[in-house]
Amino acid sequence: MIPRLPTNVGRSIASNLSAPQHRPRPLPLFLDMLRNETAKDPVRMKAALAGLRSYQNAPRPARPPEAAVVGRIGRVTLRGHGAQGRPILFVPSLINGSEILDLGAQNSMMRGLAARGLNPVLLDWGTPGPDEADVGLGGHVERYILPALDMLGKDAALAGYCLGGTMSVAAAVLRPPKALVLIAAPWDFGGFSSQTRNDLLELWRSAEPVSRGFGLLPAEILQQIFWRIDPSRTIAKFEQFARKDAASPEGQNYVAVEDWANDGPPLPLAAGRDLMEGLMAGNMSGEGRWTISGRTIDPDGLRIPVLNILSTTDRITPAASAWRGGERIALDEGHVGMVVGRRAPQSLWSHLATWLSHLQDS
Repeated sequence: MIPRLPTNVGRSIASNLSAPQHRPRPLPLFLDMLRNETAKDPVRMKAALAGLRSYQNAPRPARPPEAAVVGRIGRVTLRGHGAQGRPILFVPSLINGSEILDLGAQNSMMRGLAARGLNPVLLDWGTPGPDEADVGLGGHVERYILPALDMLGKDAALAGYCLGGTMSVAAAVLRPPKALVLIAAPWDFGGFSSQTRNDLLELWRSAEPVSRGFGLLPAEILQQIFWRIDPSRTIAKFEQFARKDAASPEGQNYVAVEDWANDGPPLPLAAGRDLMEGLMAGNMSGEGRWTISGRTIDPDGLRIPVLNILSTTDRITPAASAWRGGERIALDEGHVGMVVGRRAPQSLWSHLATWLSHLQDS
């Protein structure tokens, strides 16, 4: 028999309704997932609920001062973190915000690289409106990434994280930068489990008719994508958080990451369709069938330096889905932990700084 959630769970967990970032969105579906994952273990259920309450009631870490704006392209903003040297355009995923690459004053990959003498420029996607409903992934490459590279000059390098890496591959094929860096970037979507691909396609098919009415795929739907990939891990994180001091540096980092994950912008409908049907279900990139403006996106033809960083423990972007080319470095941090975890400065940031510094000298 599946135990019921406590009768006061709605009041105790949703007491901060005026601050949506204090709770996973959509909360009812999260609670259903929590119940399903802990149904046979009331002790785990109690711990997960305690962690959830602790997360909601935790003090919110201050955002770092925004970096200087070095360019704007429509809704996209380019923010510079370095003062000199070859500009390196960092493209985050379209899903969730760009803040993950500049999370906090003491935990920012952008600021960490700038402190090492590099010149990172962060592309902030902004928030799309219904007027961009027909802008697919290729449209984002052509409307935003390529003009951003042009704005930074012919000496600029390009780096992409997660789906931003997939799109950066396309940009590099269409207009090669000086170098390309991929961080946890999926390419061969056959590397995802068939269950994950089928589940996400089912989620898309149920959400698409409603989303079509206003041209955007809501952030709440996008959040469910990550929950469905690894529901057990999602709930386990809250169980573990129940044992932490929410005000400690480690606790505050957890809160910042969860707030980021629960506060992303919507996705233009066409981009959602390209991701779910074209890439995730159809594996058009991995099978050499992805085209933009009539040109096949084939990274095997790149003749520029490429650094390809992946994680062997990544549950969001499995290592098996990474492009097999470039100079590969395998880490054992998770998809988000590799960027903002406590080992990130000595691991990912260090690898990036070393490789990009050598590029600066060439």
